Amino acid sequence: MSAPAPSPLAIVDAQPLPRQEEVLTEAALAFVAELHRRFTPRRDELLARRAERRAEIARTSTLDFLPETAGIRADDSWKVAPAPDALNDRRVEITGPTDRKMTVNALNSGAKVWLADFEDASAPTWENVVTGQLNLIDAYTRSIDFTDPRSGKSYALKADEELATVVMRPRGWHLNERHLTDADGTPVPGALVDFGLYFFHNAQRLLDLGKGPYFYLPKTESHLEARLWNDVFVFAQEYCGIPHGTVRATVLIETITAAYEMEEILYELRDHASGLNAGRWDYLFSIVKNFRDGGARFVLPDRNAVTMTAPFMRAYTELLVRTCHKRGAHAIGGMAAFIPSRRDAEVNKVAFEKVRADKDREANDGFDGSWVAHPDLVPIAMESFDKVLGDKPNQKDRLREDVRVEAADLLAIDSLDARPTYAGLVNAVQVGIRYIEAWLRGLGAVAIFNLMEDAATAEISRSQIWQWINAEVVLDNGEQVTAELVRKVAAEELAGIRAEIGEEAFASGNWQQAHDLLLQVSLDEDYADFLTLPAYEQLKG
Repeated sequence: MSAPAPSPLAIVDAQPLPRQEEVLTEAALAFVAELHRRFTPRRDELLARRAERRAEIARTSTLDFLPETAGIRADDSWKVAPAPDALNDRRVEITGPTDRKMTVNALNSGAKVWLADFEDASAPTWENVVTGQLNLIDAYTRSIDFTDPRSGKSYALKADEELATVVMRPRGWHLNERHLTDADGTPVPGALVDFGLYFFHNAQRLLDLGKGPYFYLPKTESHLEARLWNDVFVFAQEYCGIPHGTVRATVLIETITAAYEMEEILYELRDHASGLNAGRWDYLFSIVKNFRDGGARFVLPDRNAVTMTAPFMRAYTELLVRTCHKRGAHAIGGMAAFIPSRRDAEVNKVAFEKVRADKDREANDGFDGSWVAHPDLVPIAMESFDKVLGDKPNQKDRLREDVRVEAADLLAIDSLDARPTYAGLVNAVQVGIRYIEAWLRGLGAVAIFNLMEDAATAEISRSQIWQWINAEVVLDNGEQVTAELVRKVAAEELAGIRAEIGEEAFASGNWQQAHDLLLQVSLDEDYADFLTLPAYEQLKG
């Protein structure tokens, strides 16, 4: 490993945390500083390119496969690197934040993979950022345990061979880490902080355990952004003396622009790629965001009415499977977000059947695995994939050469029969306020109405409100969606929450602040690219 120079990074406006010196070592910060120096300027250029591309979409209301990369798509000779043993069988993956209890429960869940999330399921307080890293270090050294202070129940890790393989998700390129700045006061991108600290402390340790530093890459919008990540991986491996190709990355295809560049994204990462994932909620958010001024044909109905059987969603997922298997990569399906009820067996029965149908469809379509949000869903998803895979670790040999997806198929939003409803508007407001309130308390994954909500579902809620207002949508009850109607629904929801939880709990929460922030990002004429950008300015800690 290169001898590090003293780190030029400063920790600012952050209270000292227990054991932070184990994560924020001089050598680790020097590594993060070098990542920042080398790669943040390119990150900034790519964010500017996003804005340029969005302006072009606003002008043309269309997208197409890239003519300049047609040669990559036509070349059948290249494949991604073979999957390491620890990532070859991914039939069920559980997702969740890196708090101590979740770390133990996810590793013990019976899933093949745990997506250890520093992104949408984590509100980026400094405590969450640093202690999440500590929890993963403790997990790999088997020095982690947890006792629930309320129930007194203790949690400890199972045997190594029973634990899920960790695939860590850093923050997206658009988010900065305000508590870590360079000599000029410029914050380091959150992606480089999360990746850098994790890689520096754990890459060799994971290799010694027979695994490796594996990552999920969120919010990617183009193959050029994938190229940047690949260059980060190449540099990090060289800096830390880790063999080239040790890193493996699964890219979330959760933006509409990335859906047109799947092969190119795999090509850029081919030495380090392990698959693509169909991130359905962020994908819908991205469609609304990019085509929000495209008129009636781009108006999405209630989010729960947009199932994976919708023609444009079928095109997206089938193209993803076809692309991955053509290039030797894993295709990972979307989230089952249901949270089982401890009080209502009938709710569970109905929901479990929906989850089973969803996972059966994915397995039969050729996916190699899929996501769940709760340990109780692991056996259901496992059964769906076991039926199709049997003893095989995956079905990458199923090439899906029958799939033919044209550029227009991915944008056939108006092929849906469903239309926006008043109940859908109310639900969007409810989820938005309740999620933002929890996020401002430092919680990124929140059970709301028996669904695990994260930043992606809050994003689609507020984006749909914005779109429905600006497209002058008329709901099923004959009312037009206006700012006034949204304010009325939001006021009623706030009053309902106050009555539901009582004055004391209401006063001690962030309910008014969450209400105001939801209205800000839903009603402002200038659409905020990400809800989490203005929310981060209000996040304490």
